[in-house]
Amino acid sequence: MPPITFRMRLLTITAVSVMLASCSPNDNTPTTSNPDQEVAAPSDSAQTAAPASTSEEFARASDALMQRMLSRSPEWSIYAGNYEDADQVTIPDAARRADDLAFVEAELAGLANFDPETLPPEQRIDYTLLTNELQSMHWYVTEFRDWQWDPSNYNVAGPIGLLLNTPYAPEADRLRTVQARLQQVPEYYQAARSNINNPTREHTGLAIIQNQGTLNLIGSSLSDRVAASSLETAEKQQFEQVRQRAVETVTGFITEMQALAETLAEADEARPFRIGAELYEAKFAYDIQSGFTARELYDRAVEEKNRLHNDMDAITIELWHEYFPDQAMPDDRLERIGQLIDHLSDQHIERENFITEIERQIPLLTAFVNEHDLLDQDPTRPLVVRETPEYMRGGGAGASVSAPGPFNPTADTYYNVTPLDDYTDEQAASYLREYNQWVLQILNIHEAIPGHYTQLVHGNKSTGLIKSLLRNGAMIEGWAVYSERMMLEEGWADQEPKMWLMYGKWNLRVVTNAIMDYAVHVLGMTQDEAMDMMLREAFQEQTEAENKWRRITLSQVQLTSYFTGYAEIYDFRERRKAELGDDFDLKTFHNRFLGYGNAPVPAIIDMMEGAD
Repeated sequence: MPPITFRMRLLTITAVSVMLASCSPNDNTPTTSNPDQEVAAPSDSAQTAAPASTSEEFARASDALMQRMLSRSPEWSIYAGNYEDADQVTIPDAARRADDLAFVEAELAGLANFDPETLPPEQRIDYTLLTNELQSMHWYVTEFRDWQWDPSNYNVAGPIGLLLNTPYAPEADRLRTVQARLQQVPEYYQAARSNINNPTREHTGLAIIQNQGTLNLIGSSLSDRVAASSLETAEKQQFEQVRQRAVETVTGFITEMQALAETLAEADEARPFRIGAELYEAKFAYDIQSGFTARELYDRAVEEKNRLHNDMDAITIELWHEYFPDQAMPDDRLERIGQLIDHLSDQHIERENFITEIERQIPLLTAFVNEHDLLDQDPTRPLVVRETPEYMRGGGAGASVSAPGPFNPTADTYYNVTPLDDYTDEQAASYLREYNQWVLQILNIHEAIPGHYTQLVHGNKSTGLIKSLLRNGAMIEGWAVYSERMMLEEGWADQEPKMWLMYGKWNLRVVTNAIMDYAVHVLGMTQDEAMDMMLREAFQEQTEAENKWRRITLSQVQLTSYFTGYAEIYDFRERRKAELGDDFDLKTFHNRFLGYGNAPVPAIIDMMEGAD
């Protein structure tokens, strides 16, 4: 998965996620509603005297806008692989929010001078991406306002970790840049303290966990690294002073959050983590950018859950007597499916070999894709399996991908795998049963090849920075889910019924994610009801279900992106196969689809159909 989330972009005041303006809750340019102070006058860079419509004019204007957006967020630039202003930290205070809203309104006014209907298809997509990006920035600041109630938004670790781990410049220069950022840590956390108001218990707890990871990043290991570097003695001494002050600042923030967490634990009226129907529908429209509404997607997921149960039951009936020759098959289909899955799940890798086995499977997946000519790959772009950095842990996800941005596309892509070190023996056994010998293969398809890693390599090669930088989560996650089914259809695991059964179990996670996210945040589904769905209807292990519940309490809408994108991509492929018949070529379809970058799926469909 991409290393920077929509929420993180918002807090650095430039966003990176995206949807078509036609799917936004309000297509009109937003009026001023700054929660902090008056909005400044529009910037000269965004003012245009007369309407413009030509492709050349829009290309110049949109590129300039993209550069202005990047220049406003050193953090986003770092994630994109541009380190020009990496020594600067965005301070998330009230003045910055006011400036952001002024920027948004001015730039929307500038975009309004173009008629998107006069632009070629690819530029129409850029127009809608930029428009929605700006509108969503306004909505997040003025309506969603998680800068107040989500303390986990505030963490300085991500950019520092990238600067330390990415060899874009000599280490001494990178350490000087890190020092410059560390000098601004006190001001950053002072702004964070001023912002936090009536936070949720759940996000306060996450802020504590992740900032403790930040302490490890900037702690003794960094001090030792500086001591062993080529910096001059005076520079090393100065760095250590700055580092210690940053450590004291983060420690103080953690202490304050711990005290706040104790107060919230005793409070009867603490802010709930559920965001409700109005905010959920708006957030879904901005973040997912789908042809579905949130409610329509929920209904589609319920139907898909029933279809998967039917398919899995047919496999269970076929295999039952092979594994239970002397046991009568239960009448209840969920009970018999669950018993077979439970029996098979004992076949898993040993705890100490978990990450090693993931490393072993990557070249096998690469070879399969090449041998079956499924899509283009780039052997020059490395994939590095590593333990998830501590400052990224605690959110409930066990694996993710951190990919380089388009300005530094040849940098390493990291496959982050959270080790099982902190698990009890019981928890580790439950986790390994969840990621048994079949499901672990599907996980690697999803995260690595030909899922996230492959898609993001293609995305960084697509035309234009806009589609590369404004990454649509539903397209990215949807592709990874689509790739799982596609690989099995093309012969990975030789059509083994047990693999298809476990694929059904895995895909039920995607489907129930979409169901539960909406049901919890909008319909009031309880923890007990969600756990029952995961354990009994999705056949998940206890540890996985507990992690997923935690993730639902800490995020909103993102869990629907997997099923939304998958459904739209798979439906489109099947429609193209029916339309083209014998002329349909799977590799061509995949390369063309991925060639449009990280744009929303409906936008890619429009472009592919328009090109015909």
